[in-house]
Amino acid sequence: MSAAAPEAIAQTIHQIRQTLPDRVRLMAVTKQVSPDAMRAAYAAGIRDFGESRLQEAIAKQAELQDLSDVTWHLIGHLQSNKAAKVLDHFHWIHSVDSLKLAQRLNQLAGDRPTRPRVCLQVKILPDPNKFGWTVPELLADLPLLDDCQHLDIVGLMTIPPYGLNPDVTKSVFLQTRELAEKIRHQTLKTIRMEELSMGMSEDYPLAVEAGATIIRLGRVLFGERTAI
Repeated sequence: MSAAAPEAIAQTIHQIRQTLPDRVRLMAVTKQVSPDAMRAAYAAGIRDFGESRLQEAIAKQAELQDLSDVTWHLIGHLQSNKAAKVLDHFHWIHSVDSLKLAQRLNQLAGDRPTRPRVCLQVKILPDPNKFGWTVPELLADLPLLDDCQHLDIVGLMTIPPYGLNPDVTKSVFLQTRELAEKIRHQTLKTIRMEELSMGMSEDYPLAVEAGATIIRLGRVLFGERTAI
């Protein structure tokens, strides 16, 4: 499948939005998606763009700077040495996957006028191909994460391992929601559990059924990625 035409992008966005509850925010994942295709998504009502690579995102932000009401989300793995630039270019970071990274971001964010909105990346099932906390690790780190007062920690993000059957995939999403509820009932000063960032092109209906508040869709909106 080749990259989708602007009319097809708009039609797909409209069709998907008709199926989503009001609580669900549709993020367009735009890694290797052209600025023209992003403009088509914007014209169809998308205001949330998710990028995985810092340099690619910076170039697109420069080209799309007239779209002043866009919210930029980092969804890819973040190395600590790029944390300062990420804070300069993204409103949300969905891929905070370690205490060390959270503490580094918190240190840097203290000098900035606005706090980044953060999701904590969790691995419900073992997966050597994914970053993130295991459930016991995250629960153990909560007191120190709660001290990161310059971060707006608002929820969890998860990516199930590839190749699961639908029942197991939905179970991962349900367990993520249950973990958020468990954290919500703890006595914490700053951490909130309002957002569940989960669900991509191949599994987002399952994530929505399980309580997702943000879904991250790329291929289903734009077709197969092509280098830009």
